[in-house]
Amino acid sequence: MKPLFFRSLFLITATSLVAILSMGPASAEAKLGVGSKAPELKVEHWLQDGKGFFKPVTAFEKDKVYVVEFWATWCGPCVMSMPHLAELQNQYRGEKVQIVSISDEDPEEIKEFLKGENPDLEKTFDEITSAYSLTTDPDRSSHTDYMEAANQNGIPTSFVVGKTGQIEWIGHPMDLEEPLEAVVKGTWDRDAFKAQYEAEHRLEETLQEISMLAGSGKFDEAIKLIETEMANTDSEALKANLKDFRYSLLLSSGKVGDDVIAYYREQIGNMQGDPMQLGQFAYSLIGVVQQGGKAGPLVGEAVAALAPTVEKADAETQPLLYNILAQLAQIDKKLDQAIEFQTKAVEVSEERQKKRMQLYLDELQSEKEAK
Repeated sequence: MKPLFFRSLFLITATSLVAILSMGPASAEAKLGVGSKAPELKVEHWLQDGKGFFKPVTAFEKDKVYVVEFWATWCGPCVMSMPHLAELQNQYRGEKVQIVSISDEDPEEIKEFLKGENPDLEKTFDEITSAYSLTTDPDRSSHTDYMEAANQNGIPTSFVVGKTGQIEWIGHPMDLEEPLEAVVKGTWDRDAFKAQYEAEHRLEETLQEISMLAGSGKFDEAIKLIETEMANTDSEALKANLKDFRYSLLLSSGKVGDDVIAYYREQIGNMQGDPMQLGQFAYSLIGVVQQGGKAGPLVGEAVAALAPTVEKADAETQPLLYNILAQLAQIDKKLDQAIEFQTKAVEVSEERQKKRMQLYLDELQSEKEAK
């Protein structure tokens, strides 16, 4: 009986760590990066032009600043970024700044999308995007020249092209405000950002390697790589996340020494009163044991922390939490407690779930009777 919505601690930590980097994977050496000459645009369809203010762009003009952004109608974060792009374009209107947003969809599909309304602003997307240059390039030539060349796999992604026609910044459009202002004012430190950008990409590659090693059971090698990266980074925030990652691997591999126990005791304390966090952690302990590892006193401590919080969870989650508690109690060789928790799991389950919960309860009762 394994509640599927709970993920292992390793996966939770790994996912969070990769997310803070907010950079696409660099599976091959990028042909386009910060400082590169920006490729010309070969966009097929210009659907918005700032109400006649802007003209289609091919070659970038000297002393002008451009934002080249990649988006799609099906991309929620892209749609959410539209009001911000419009606000920035209006802010810099008349200051030689042009935002060019590029999709690869059929023009008719985009025109249909533009008829829809943003409920928060009570404006159509046609009204919102009319502030800047909204385009589509179905042959994906621009996508190839920018996204693929820069090893950017996710949208929305923005490229700031500076006054000399070079790429000054690459990132999420919601983070555009500060770099765009600095590029326009001439205070942007391209070299510093380039060093940061390239370091993050190298780290992304290392994290992918760590994840692959851990996924194939090579925990010692993965932990060694993390420790090397911790020694090489100057970012305290990143060191803290790498530390979390290292401890999750130690726990997942069953290396539960005194330092691991002390670390997770502190984490359990920080999770007090939160049934979801405690449930995820407790389920991770079950996974450790099922893989042949030992979780030591953390099993009993997780039970003690989670049990009082179950009734705070929603009705759908409570049976799963009681089931997790029952499994932990069984691991801790406390069958009476396991039976008590699983009985509660059966009681609070919906009819379609009761039979599955009852099967595990029967298993526990049979184990007790066999003793």
